[in-house]
Amino acid sequence: MFLVGILTVSDRGASGAYEDRSGPLMAKIIEDRTPWQVAQQSIVADQIEVIASTLRAWCDEGLHLILTTGGTGFAPRDVTPEATRLIIERDTPGIAEALRAESLKVTQHAMLSRGVAGIRRQTLIVNLPGNPKAIRENLAVLLPVLPHALELLSGNAGTEASHRSV
Repeated sequence: MFLVGILTVSDRGASGAYEDRSGPLMAKIIEDRTPWQVAQQSIVADQIEVIASTLRAWCDEGLHLILTTGGTGFAPRDVTPEATRLIIERDTPGIAEALRAESLKVTQHAMLSRGVAGIRRQTLIVNLPGNPKAIRENLAVLLPVLPHALELLSGNAGTEASHRSV
């Protein structure tokens, strides 16, 4: 079973001024559509070191997948991609490119997403937008490839499960 972390990046959410809808939505989708366990879920402020240290700690705990939501746009405080780049060891640009390409079919604003994806040790980290509608759209693209990706990272590639879709 793969362990998943969901990190919401939002100043207002972290301060309690805004109810996070994206993180809980991601957790529900993961729990409803996969056999995986959401092992960590948190909200942090838009601060590079806070984001990076949370991602680092979760990777060190052995999570297989970390999905972030929020902080991927053009606003000055949107720093999730920068924090992610600080800790990843290998880029996985195809994931971010695929998410943007599919999102562009829905809205031209998708080209404003700066989300990245990458690997730290055996953990895949993917930045998603903060909008719940975009979360649904992005996970529809991402979920079918995740079983194989996570099995490759865990060293279990080639098993029967790696060819199933979620």
